[in-house]
Amino acid sequence: MLINFFMTLRQERLPVSFTELFALLDCLKQNFAFGDIDEFYHVARLCLVKDEKHFDKFDRAFSKYFQQLDLIDDLSLYQIPEQWLKKQFENSLSDEEKAQIEAMGGLEKLLEAFRKRIEEQEKRHQGGNKWIGTGGTSPFGAYGYNPEGIRIGQDEGRNSRAVKVWDRRNYRDLDDSVEIGTRNIKMALRRLRKFARTGADEELDMDDTISSTARNAGMLDIKMVPERRNAVKVLLFFDVGGSMDPHVRLCEELFSAAKTEFKHLKYFYFHNFLYDSVWTKSQRRHAETTSTFELINTYTKDYKVIFVGDATMAPYEITHAGGSIEHYNEEAGAVWCQRITAAFEHFVWLNPTPKEYWQHSYSIEIVKELVEARMFPLSVKGLEEAMARLTK
Repeated sequence: MLINFFMTLRQERLPVSFTELFALLDCLKQNFAFGDIDEFYHVARLCLVKDEKHFDKFDRAFSKYFQQLDLIDDLSLYQIPEQWLKKQFENSLSDEEKAQIEAMGGLEKLLEAFRKRIEEQEKRHQGGNKWIGTGGTSPFGAYGYNPEGIRIGQDEGRNSRAVKVWDRRNYRDLDDSVEIGTRNIKMALRRLRKFARTGADEELDMDDTISSTARNAGMLDIKMVPERRNAVKVLLFFDVGGSMDPHVRLCEELFSAAKTEFKHLKYFYFHNFLYDSVWTKSQRRHAETTSTFELINTYTKDYKVIFVGDATMAPYEITHAGGSIEHYNEEAGAVWCQRITAAFEHFVWLNPTPKEYWQHSYSIEIVKELVEARMFPLSVKGLEEAMARLTK
């Protein structure tokens, strides 16, 4: 059974190995999950999934493999003593749910009313507060609301009041194949963030101080450790305007996440490609600019450089003097790009255009060559690969 389950996970492209499978088998031998599909789900996910971005893929694979369990509902239940089923059902209820059922006269009363309602009803019912149907307030049916209800004939609960709903897929927003969001960006950028111990002993180690004081019979024993400081320094360059307008929201999310994750962050804007100057305020882009040459000589080589742009433009805007569509650039953009990449060892280019379209743009190919193939798609997976590249 577990071999087929394992193969289903592989078919859904989860990076699972036999090591994780053996770990799951060991847990099952220790009875961490026995006779309970929910317990098995959590134990299996704990053993088989090592990165939360794969939770949604695991949920899909789990549902795909175990969906045949729904067929159990079609079996006759007389083979199992009714009292056993009632006892199991009661054990799964919270104290609040038990109190709500008692308010209706108890579980026996609820089941008796359910059987009677089944006998009385002759057709499908939508809405209302008595018949078994959908969207109403009767305690029996589906997609309705009643805190003491029995759900019938639906694959999910509208108000999450059912006893077991393990197929909810709460983690679909963590999947690295879905649309990128601020939270996912933060998770990816965090891979770049490092802490370096610098300076003298100047930070109180609270845990060690308490432990040492306790071992010292209550006599205060203060322990200090070197202060931890965020040592990552980032230069962030955004392409703005023109073909980048459709990507404004995504760039805003990236900028917001970067400001949160990196203490030493400097950001600048450019249009289409990097030339002799950049700016920090779009409203004053023609009056308040920063010389690219000055930027190269101001910031130290330990800064990580991140370009964000679709690299989509006329090729001459990159390769020729005067190629800029906003001002006359005496030197080609390619020259300035080479100067930046020579000044900073660690750099990447993030492209919001899906990677499958890159081959159709000659300008993208030129930029890829200029940045030494360090171009990555602006997706969760692309961000993770870019952050890994910056740490090398």
